[in-house]
Amino acid sequence: MATQRIKPCLWFNDEAEPAVAFYASIFEHSRIKGVTRYGEAGARASGRQKGSVMIVEFELADREFMALNGGPHFKFTPALSFFMACETEQEIDSLWAKLSEGGTARMRLDKYPFAAKYGWCEDRYGVSWQMMLSSRKQKISPALLFVKEQAGKAEEAMKFYAALFDDSKIEGIARDEKTGVILHARFSLAGQDFVAMESPIDHPFTFTPAVSFVVKCEEQQELDKVWNTLSAYKEAEQCGWLKDKFGISWQIVPAMMSKMMLELDSRKSERVMQAVLKMKKLDIQALMQAAQD
Repeated sequence: MATQRIKPCLWFNDEAEPAVAFYASIFEHSRIKGVTRYGEAGARASGRQKGSVMIVEFELADREFMALNGGPHFKFTPALSFFMACETEQEIDSLWAKLSEGGTARMRLDKYPFAAKYGWCEDRYGVSWQMMLSSRKQKISPALLFVKEQAGKAEEAMKFYAALFDDSKIEGIARDEKTGVILHARFSLAGQDFVAMESPIDHPFTFTPAVSFVVKCEEQQELDKVWNTLSAYKEAEQCGWLKDKFGISWQIVPAMMSKMMLELDSRKSERVMQAVLKMKKLDIQALMQAAQD
């Protein structure tokens, strides 16, 4: 698998482990890569129990993901879902049955004018999934639905992101012939597929930090550029997290961050966490120093 520079992060209250185990049981080429637990500093800052699961790193269908137990502060919404390309009816029927069980169907699995078979559901944990009979190289793609004050800004957002990340482009846009609203668009960022849609309907939801995107940066100059381009709300800057002008949350981190947290001994990872908690934009050199002290 090629290096994945951007990966989705799912924010749970305390269900990260069972949720990840559930997802990994559904998709082929999936695995749990590692678990990071709350140390003293992280537990004190978050109100979580020391020793409890903080982060689960995992892969689904060969794509990297991260799950975080962060408490009840953020809720999943359909504004950020995951679009699945299914090659056979047997596959889409199986995925629908498993993901919709105990959840909610937003658009029932059926034939639609735009697809021979399509469905949209929220699973038992509240995460939204769209699935359609389609053949695409990347099986699971994050899908952004621009609503409320962001409605009508999908194309602007795609161009903004594509200009920031190398190996990015808008691959196709399907619009409503009368209104010009983007019904479905495909774009890639750093070589990874994304989907974008927009709706002028007054939906009772929008983007939240429950789904964020982790960007791995090799050098401080690269991290600074991404951070300075994306960050639009000073009050949202904390521990490498930011919110952009479209309301989407990102985590801008050193490429070795997961290794620091997963592979270091507990004393070193505790020092790294203590350093992170004092920062807004992350300082790669300071984090490396914390790991070595």
